[in-house]
Amino acid sequence: MDQLIEAARDVLDDAHVPYSEYRVGAALRTADGTVYTGCNIENANYSNSLHAEEVAVAEAVKNGHREFDRLVVTSGVRDGVTPCGMCRQTLSEFAADDLPVVCDEGDGETSEYTLGELLPNTISEGTLDDANNV
Repeated sequence: MDQLIEAARDVLDDAHVPYSEYRVGAALRTADGTVYTGCNIENANYSNSLHAEEVAVAEAVKNGHREFDRLVVTSGVRDGVTPCGMCRQTLSEFAADDLPVVCDEGDGETSEYTLGELLPNTISEGTLDDANNV
C-alpha cells in the first residue's frame, strides 16, 4: 500500500494546474501488479481537463490492461480527495464494485472505500441493455 501512495504522491509535481492550483495524483494497480500513475491536467476550458484517475486508466488500457485491483488517490493538500463521478464511471468500465479506492488523508492516514460504495447503481452494459429492451 505504501508503494501505491508514494507512486500517487510522486506524480503530483507533474500536474498541470495553472487555474485551480489543486494537484491530484493517482496510482492504479493492475491485476498483474503493474502500476500506472496519472496526474490532473487542466485546460482553460475546465470541461476539457483530464483527471488523474482518467490519465492512469488511459495509460493502463493503452498498454493492454483491463483488470485493476486497487486505486490510490492523493492531492497536494492531502485532504482525502475521492474520484469524481466521471472518474468513478470510467473506473466502473474496467473494475468491479469491490475495487478498493484508497484516499490519502495525509499524516499516514487513509480512507478506503469500494468503487461500489462510491458509485452505487452504476451505468453499465447491463443497464444499457435493459433500457434498449423496453
